[in-house]
Amino acid sequence: MRFLLRRVSVFAFAGLAALGFGQSLRVATWNISDFDGDLSGQNSAVQTAIFGQFQGRSFRPDVLFAQEIQSPTAAGVLKNLLNTASGSTGDWDVSFGSLTGTGATSDTAMFFRTGRVGSVSTTLVAGAAGTSGNPRDIWRFDFSINGNAAANERIAVYNIHMKSGSSTDDQNRRQVEAAAIRANANGLATNFQHMVLGDFNIQSSNQQAWQTLITNGSNSRGRVFDPINSPGTWNDNNNFRFIHTQDPSGAGMDDRLDAILMGAGFGDGVGTEYSGLWNTAFSTSTWNDLNHSYRTWGNDGTSFNTNLTINGNAMVGSTIAQALVNVAGTQGGHLPVYLDVNYEAVPEPGTMVVLGGLALIVARRRKKS
Repeated sequence: MRFLLRRVSVFAFAGLAALGFGQSLRVATWNISDFDGDLSGQNSAVQTAIFGQFQGRSFRPDVLFAQEIQSPTAAGVLKNLLNTASGSTGDWDVSFGSLTGTGATSDTAMFFRTGRVGSVSTTLVAGAAGTSGNPRDIWRFDFSINGNAAANERIAVYNIHMKSGSSTDDQNRRQVEAAAIRANANGLATNFQHMVLGDFNIQSSNQQAWQTLITNGSNSRGRVFDPINSPGTWNDNNNFRFIHTQDPSGAGMDDRLDAILMGAGFGDGVGTEYSGLWNTAFSTSTWNDLNHSYRTWGNDGTSFNTNLTINGNAMVGSTIAQALVNVAGTQGGHLPVYLDVNYEAVPEPGTMVVLGGLALIVARRRKKS
């Protein structure tokens, strides 16, 4: 009997300890190529790309930060697509500061599952600066994870679509944007974690805009890190073929224009954490790097400088690969990037009562014996 009670005791207390762990949230970024919601083929392809499954793998983000959303109407269409797709949880909503389109001043939005995150708010970091600075508004999206044991923790995400091109003027304008983001992030309250993600349009980690974001500077509070620690010249470089994001349907997969950068808090062992080996270089020999949750969805590394591999795509299979190409359009398209973060969840009250009661029974039984 004592042996049995010891076993039950171990189960009870281990169960209580385990209840607070093991929860994850998938965060993604995707430049959805001039999305106006009017193309039925692109619309259905979005659903397949996000909710399709291959060998047990599926994109299925909990939070999706999108670029090139052309209007509030387009945002509503995409929200509806997320809610009505086969396999969807049906709890998607959208937040944006303004949506005037890629050719105007604002094209970023946050799509999120209300069952996973809440208290969403937006902050205009810097308005579009004409021909001398950032071409579009810079918006920050703040949210909390539902059920997070770190109840006061907030996550700030800078959803960006920087100036394209590689000229000196293009790089200078990206630097203006990076400086505005960094200044804002330096002033975040201590209960905030932060990310900078989206379409950076940066060809090399040596460019000033990237360095402004990732170096200490005079105030390290707003610094971000590349969680897969993959610096270098990404453009036309086969060594980075597993993390290239552009272009799956036109000029060929040869650029890492899209990325997710994370503040130091995601790698310090406290609160919400990156799911992977923090600041460890991504593999140069496989897309399926087990050290990381970070993925370029659809890129199995066989498409360097060519269109995305469809038949035989080892990561997503042909159906999802074709959908990603269809979303991208004829040229200039992008693949989505995602990663997972882990957090400690508040245990369900009912489960706490059951296990807590079991633990109490065991404790009383021990005392009597």
